[in-house]
Amino acid sequence: MTATTTRSADADRPDRLRPDRLRPARMHPRDVLRVGGVGLRTRPLRAFLSALGIAIGIAAMISVVGISSSSRADLDRTLAALGTNLLTVAPGSTLFGADAQLPTESVAMISRIGPVQQVAAVAQLADTPVYRSDRIPTAQTGGLGTQAVTLDVLDTVGGTIAHGTWLNEATAQYPATVLGAVAAERLGLGAAGPDIQVYVDGRWFTVIGILRPVPLAPELDSAALVGWPAATTYLGLDGHPTRIYTRSAEEHVEAVRAVLAATANPEQANEIQVSRPSDALAARQATDEAFTGLLLGLGAVALLVGGVGVANTMVISVLERRAEIGLRRALGATRGQVRTQFLAESLLLSALGGLGGVLLGVVVTAGYAFSRDWPAVVPLWVMAGGIGATIVIGAVAGLYPAIRASRLSPTEALATP
Repeated sequence: MTATTTRSADADRPDRLRPDRLRPARMHPRDVLRVGGVGLRTRPLRAFLSALGIAIGIAAMISVVGISSSSRADLDRTLAALGTNLLTVAPGSTLFGADAQLPTESVAMISRIGPVQQVAAVAQLADTPVYRSDRIPTAQTGGLGTQAVTLDVLDTVGGTIAHGTWLNEATAQYPATVLGAVAAERLGLGAAGPDIQVYVDGRWFTVIGILRPVPLAPELDSAALVGWPAATTYLGLDGHPTRIYTRSAEEHVEAVRAVLAATANPEQANEIQVSRPSDALAARQATDEAFTGLLLGLGAVALLVGGVGVANTMVISVLERRAEIGLRRALGATRGQVRTQFLAESLLLSALGGLGGVLLGVVVTAGYAFSRDWPAVVPLWVMAGGIGATIVIGAVAGLYPAIRASRLSPTEALATP
């Protein structure tokens, strides 16, 4: 009776209890993270130094892209404030290579173009350097000159006064001047006033104002600006402008640009040059972007070096932890679980470096942008890309050590002294 009952119980044993049907327990993601972090917790200094290599590479790339984006945002903000509808007209060269000249009536003719909203002119005065005093040797000009200007130049080019006032109908008639930002700096003047004077062509001119830098008309920064009537009276201006600034309706800028040369000098339109200052700023930004590409390459190299450091750390970790691996295998851990453990450790190490690098890159970008009075801009795609790059590097760097660890047999690993 007992034997019969025992045979019946054996016959009714479920198939899942058969040895060939036994399967290892699956590790919960929480368990994977816990066992993957064992190596990081037990060797914190080594983990920190390995993650630092990743962080430096990611921080370099984040900060380079962030600073470039901040610079571009500042340029966009500047152009939004100054406008992209400013066109300049200047004389070029004649057929025989001599310097061309704008007609005296060119300003009036350009003002008759329908979409043109503002017209202003300047004239570079020859042989009229600016000196702080009459005791300075003639040859020491400091690269500063004098330009005659019409009263609406400041509004047309989007300039602003840093100190003092701009020329008006009265002061434009007398020996008064407004200094560009560079001119004031080179002359050692930080303020304007009735007792502040500069020496121009044997005559004292009172400094009534100082400009801030003019991004769209940098030629004004290194000049002393005097009124058109005063330049005619005291400095021998012949009435020919050397540069004309125009503002047009945004939708008609290209159409105005096409007719400006012929309008300014109908007889020799080929001797006239028409430019758009905002294009020069955009070209400068393109140059900065090329330099940014170079810096990104350097950041990628640093990131690669960091990945090599992670791989080296993981390989050494496998060699040092052979006994641990053998014990885990002896207690029932499968090759896949060992492989998962070391791959998770590599991914955690890289992810920590990536997060630290993103944080460091954002801080560097914000600090640099603040120092330059730029808006701080760090594109989300570059931060996501930085984290993604570290995950890929961690997976690649940890794959070989993880496979090597999983192939160790329990007896071989435990036999290692």
